[in-house]
Amino acid sequence: MMTLTDAGGIKMFFGMDNEKLKELGATYTATEIRQQPKLWGETYNIIKENEEKIKNFLSRRLKDNTRIILTGAGTSDYVGDTIYLYLAKKLNLRVEAIATTDLVSNPYEFIEENVPTILVSYARSGNSPESVGAFDLFKENVKDISQLVITCNSEGELAKKASISDSDLCILMPEDSNDKSFAMTSSFSCMLLASLLIFDIDNLEENKKYLDTVINQGNSILDNNWKDIKELVDLDASRVVYLGSGILKGLCQEMALKNLELTSGKVITVCESVLGFRHGPKSIINDDTLVIFMNSNNKYTNLYDMDLIREINGDTGNHKLAVISYEKNEELNSVCDKYIEIDGQAIPEVYTVFNYMLFGQMFGLFNSLKLGISPDNPRPDGTVNRVVQGVIIHEYNN
Repeated sequence: MMTLTDAGGIKMFFGMDNEKLKELGATYTATEIRQQPKLWGETYNIIKENEEKIKNFLSRRLKDNTRIILTGAGTSDYVGDTIYLYLAKKLNLRVEAIATTDLVSNPYEFIEENVPTILVSYARSGNSPESVGAFDLFKENVKDISQLVITCNSEGELAKKASISDSDLCILMPEDSNDKSFAMTSSFSCMLLASLLIFDIDNLEENKKYLDTVINQGNSILDNNWKDIKELVDLDASRVVYLGSGILKGLCQEMALKNLELTSGKVITVCESVLGFRHGPKSIINDDTLVIFMNSNNKYTNLYDMDLIREINGDTGNHKLAVISYEKNEELNSVCDKYIEIDGQAIPEVYTVFNYMLFGQMFGLFNSLKLGISPDNPRPDGTVNRVVQGVIIHEYNN
């Protein structure tokens, strides 16, 4: 569902028509952010269609001593960072999130030759040198290795490699999730959703209920809350800090990267855990800083959230504090400069990330536009690229 004007039936994305988006160099980014709820439904259908294939793969490969590594580079790495704690508890297995950039440069620190391993590779293009390099490294150096590739590009190198062996499995995301914009948005959310559904494949129908909830809420956020985000952008902060705990800390890494990428580094953007922020990183706050707090719906974790929210609100200076809360919290109206309430229905916390992430993606988009930067191509000088270039993968001799 796209937002339409009442009169002419012209498609509007965040208050802009297609002609305006083209003029601003924002067509792909705006479209790819807005299409996500629709693609989440398509992702579910893909997993449902591949249900038996996934069950067969997991039944053969999951053992009591199986090690699962979630890997990718950049945004693809943050898929794993967001969900690895949840999956470790869900599966009662050793689940780690390790970037391909670390696996490739320091393989001797991570490869365990005699431990049954599933390497889960996330990739928009599937052509990043480190992603292909990690796939090959584990294939060559782990005796009992299987690879699960979750990618948006059927023509990518990873998709091709994962189709060769019966011990591997490739799950392709919806075609439109292969974002054409510089920044990954729908590719990130679809790969994250696919992971949750795959590793809980026996409860697809139950998880469909949670997914339907976040799809409906996601459409509402994209249609109605973008003006709230524009208000935050209009504060003209030169520094932005994202704060969150647990799975929201993992998501904060991705939200910080979105703003850094889309503003071409002109707005310094960092992230930290709620309790970690006091231990030095809080030094970043000055009068031009906006702190964006992703408030946990876990009642215990929320106690720590509220302590820091009150503290930052009471600190001297002209910094600004915004809090995005999944659940209604009346106190937040009085302890921050901007309170954005999702007022969401009760779902497992891991599914709330699909609603939280939309705010961060829109924030990066509007910041980019305010600075006169094309979100679709924020670095036209080519020094930073959609698919990383210039990486040499050196031969590893164990």
